[in-house]
Amino acid sequence: MPKKGPVKGGGMTNKGFSNEIYAYSLSNALEFGSTDPGRILPKLFQFGLQKKDIEKVMPLIKEIVKDVNSWNKDQREREFEKYKSVIPEKVEEEKGLSELPNIKGRPKFRIAPFPSGALHLGNAKTFLLNALYAEKYKGKLILVMDDTIGSAKKAIEKESYKLITDALKWLGIKYEKKIIYKSDRLKTFYKHAEQLIKKEAAYVDHSTQEAMKKMRERGQESGARSFPPKIQLERWKSMFDADEGHAILRIKTDMNHPNPAFRDRVLFKISDREHPRVKKKYRVWPTLEMSWAIDDHLLGITHIIRGNDLLIETDMERFIWEKMKWKAPEVIHTGIVKIDFSESGEGNLSKSKSRDEVASGKYSGWDDPRTWSIQSLRRRGILPGAIREFVESIGLNKQDITIPIESLYAINRRILDPEVDRYFFVENPVLISVSGLKAKKVEIPNHPDKENVREVKVSKRILISKPDFEKHKGKNVRLIHLANLDLKSKTKVLDLDSKELQKLQWVSDHNSVKTSILMPSGEWISGLAESAIKRLKVGEMIQFERVGFCRYDGTKKGIRRFWFAHR
Repeated sequence: MPKKGPVKGGGMTNKGFSNEIYAYSLSNALEFGSTDPGRILPKLFQFGLQKKDIEKVMPLIKEIVKDVNSWNKDQREREFEKYKSVIPEKVEEEKGLSELPNIKGRPKFRIAPFPSGALHLGNAKTFLLNALYAEKYKGKLILVMDDTIGSAKKAIEKESYKLITDALKWLGIKYEKKIIYKSDRLKTFYKHAEQLIKKEAAYVDHSTQEAMKKMRERGQESGARSFPPKIQLERWKSMFDADEGHAILRIKTDMNHPNPAFRDRVLFKISDREHPRVKKKYRVWPTLEMSWAIDDHLLGITHIIRGNDLLIETDMERFIWEKMKWKAPEVIHTGIVKIDFSESGEGNLSKSKSRDEVASGKYSGWDDPRTWSIQSLRRRGILPGAIREFVESIGLNKQDITIPIESLYAINRRILDPEVDRYFFVENPVLISVSGLKAKKVEIPNHPDKENVREVKVSKRILISKPDFEKHKGKNVRLIHLANLDLKSKTKVLDLDSKELQKLQWVSDHNSVKTSILMPSGEWISGLAESAIKRLKVGEMIQFERVGFCRYDGTKKGIRRFWFAHR
């Protein structure tokens, strides 16, 4: 227990965020009965925690969390009185999701995934936030497939439609029964394009991309801007027969706008690439921001939750709404959430890289663990409830933040830990011969907090992992639930106190099965597991002791295959 009250100030001082960690650990423990590091780490970013300091602060978090979880309720309440002032009053009062502005009646939200691949943990965060708020306010959620033609580098993939709806269903995201497809609404977008032209808010430009770039940089208007609406409409109609790249419909903005990227942005362009759903029915396609501006109004969206990376798109929508004299919905921007894999050493999130690797065959498919798609997380054994809680804990972060993947794992671990059974697995096994074993079978608890046990047959031929053998060779060790021995290739049972001995997993030679574990890196780890795993059903979660939580994925060529979730 800490002997002193909170010191002034947080940050990476010699105290290393200890005040904040104690405050949130105690708050969590008082509310939920216990706490874990995954709940605490995200809270520290608001106090200035930097990505480079995560490795330094994690041991302190674990140490304090362990302390707090060991205290009784009275101790926690006494200590919380010392630290509660560290928590900003607003945050302390907030339970769950913060309130949204201008909620009247049943609000309407939308999620608009672009079907260029499977959803991954990063982009699913925004979709889940919209869903969570729709649930919070008993509002409606509309799924809009944002399938305008896109770019050649970011093409629509036909299988993505099914991958997206599959992921949303698994995550428990409930949306209106009718799915909206942008590719079915081209005539609606054309109609509103003509309205903008008639309002002298848009014009058809024949300038090359390079020429227009220079004009925007200089703040110079294209000569085509000055043509009257009648001529603009004729030029618009001629776009449908023009060559690709020959004509573009642009919005008329201020060519002296401080941001050159906002000057006369593109509304429609010509593309001859085939669309997965409508084939070559259309050649003139709207930009995402043009289609958003129209559909957010026509669909009656009241609240738009999107990332800070779409600020200029929001400005464009507002510009179009103003030109059309439409009421603007509430737009709430959230900071980008980057996932840090440095502690787990597992890779990174990249939808484009994953798409390329799936297409090339380097990855086995979109459920390959290296894609970080929702499908891959499901197959690894990450629970939808854990992902939902992870997103809710982040909430409407205003600033861009980096969160370690361990935060998600901690939530998933807390849910799994009380339920899943434990088993033994030895990687790259080494055979040792043990004499003096009296028992021919032992009973091993399936879980430290449960009464049920499994019976394991024993022989004098025992296998342990090669790393364990090399590290502890010649030392006294404890084979868990079995015997103490002096670790050698040939050894015998020792009669000594096992309290201080290193505990090792083991399997019996005649009571083991070949087993492989697929790691998040795509690497397979091979070894032997106890034969009790034969009774597992595909999809069942277990914990291989001292290895981690794994999901049973079935048997192939006599080998039991598991996907690693986390430690």
